[in-house]
Amino acid sequence: MNRYPRDMSGYGPNPPDPQWPGGARIAVQIVLNYEEGGENNVLHGDAASEAFLSEIVGADAWPGQRHWNMESFYEYGARAGFWRLHRLMADLPVTVYGVATALARCPEQVEAMKATDWEIASHGLKWVEYKDAPEDVERAHMEEAITLHTEVVGAPPRGWYTGRCSMNTVRLAAETGAFAYVADTYADDLPYWAEFGRRDQLIVPYTLDANDMRFATPQGFNAGEQFFDYLKASFDALHREGGRMMSVGLHCRLVGRPGRVEALRRFIEYAQAHDDVWFATREQIADHWARVHPHQRFARPSQMDRETFLKTFDHVFEHSPWVEDRAFDLELGPAHDTVFGLHNAMCRAFRSASEDERLGVLTAHPDLAGKLAAAKKLTTDSTAEQASAGLDALTDAERAEFERMNGAYTEKFGFPFIIAVRDHDKASIKAAFQGRLEHDRETEFAAACRQVERIAFHRLKELLPR
Repeated sequence: MNRYPRDMSGYGPNPPDPQWPGGARIAVQIVLNYEEGGENNVLHGDAASEAFLSEIVGADAWPGQRHWNMESFYEYGARAGFWRLHRLMADLPVTVYGVATALARCPEQVEAMKATDWEIASHGLKWVEYKDAPEDVERAHMEEAITLHTEVVGAPPRGWYTGRCSMNTVRLAAETGAFAYVADTYADDLPYWAEFGRRDQLIVPYTLDANDMRFATPQGFNAGEQFFDYLKASFDALHREGGRMMSVGLHCRLVGRPGRVEALRRFIEYAQAHDDVWFATREQIADHWARVHPHQRFARPSQMDRETFLKTFDHVFEHSPWVEDRAFDLELGPAHDTVFGLHNAMCRAFRSASEDERLGVLTAHPDLAGKLAAAKKLTTDSTAEQASAGLDALTDAERAEFERMNGAYTEKFGFPFIIAVRDHDKASIKAAFQGRLEHDRETEFAAACRQVERIAFHRLKELLPR
């Protein structure tokens, strides 16, 4: 099957109401990444020094050597930055992304996290790159991280975020069955569910934009004011929309610097000045979402085999299963598991067909309120559709009028009059009938094809949850 794995649809135009506690319009979630002592370092058995997210923007890794300056930047985060941030946010619900080896090397900081009841999620075994890691190695590191985290913290992590991840990371985390949420995506402003085999995994997306890491990247923040302005603008937009989640990403060695921390303080005070904001840990958000919006599985068109697909959808285009058959061969993915998505795929198959093939679809449709309807020989779909507009309860005079118009239309165009009756009542159907009788054949052929597509849309709405 030609299938595309990425979900480009998500919640579409109407995200669900998260029903945040207390009627809050926005959930604000602060993450403190604790990586100091878990970064690349030959002391940690790594091949080279760290080169990522420090005051040395664009640093190179030093193979086989320790990098004294780089190490000291990370040490600042543990020795000074952490405590500054801990004092600032001691009364807030904060989620720590804790690298397991970093936590093991910083027991005082771990005790402080626990004393303020911060959530300590797992940030992996080491703060290293996994893009080229063999799957079995990454899986083993994940298992080791959970074990070490549990030993150091006293409880296993309920959340996971690798950060420098591979294409396997989210699936591997889900397969452990250990996590209430995984955060290794940036794909939405709300939590969402993902399916991995029999495992339904909640994803609580993270952020790299409302994140102090941009103090350490080209084209990033170069002053605290820029950081505050960006956080404020993000908050204002999400608060105005309502029903959203805002993540804020922090690092001890970055925003923990005195020249930056006041921007964070100002943002916290600004957000706290609103009375409809829920500050929460990611664990709290995950538990709330799982309770209010539990995952519901359904038969996904993009995952069906051909036989199941045709059995399910072969009636969408009237007596023309070749349309659905050709749609099956297109590049389908999660975006086609929705009404709009699958309808688009089927319409592509219909529109790319020859004129004779499309004419065959038109002639497969019955007359409106015609002899087949009177003899009760319509398909189930056509019967329900015509009944929805009251065409099953016509007076003798109305039936005679429809028969007259049917005859005139078919004689002129060579195919029956087709209209998506679920969009109409008897009066508007009659008006459309009379108006379209004035068309030339080319115009009416195009109009009839559009109505066939519209009928298909309504039929798909009966089959798919969204």
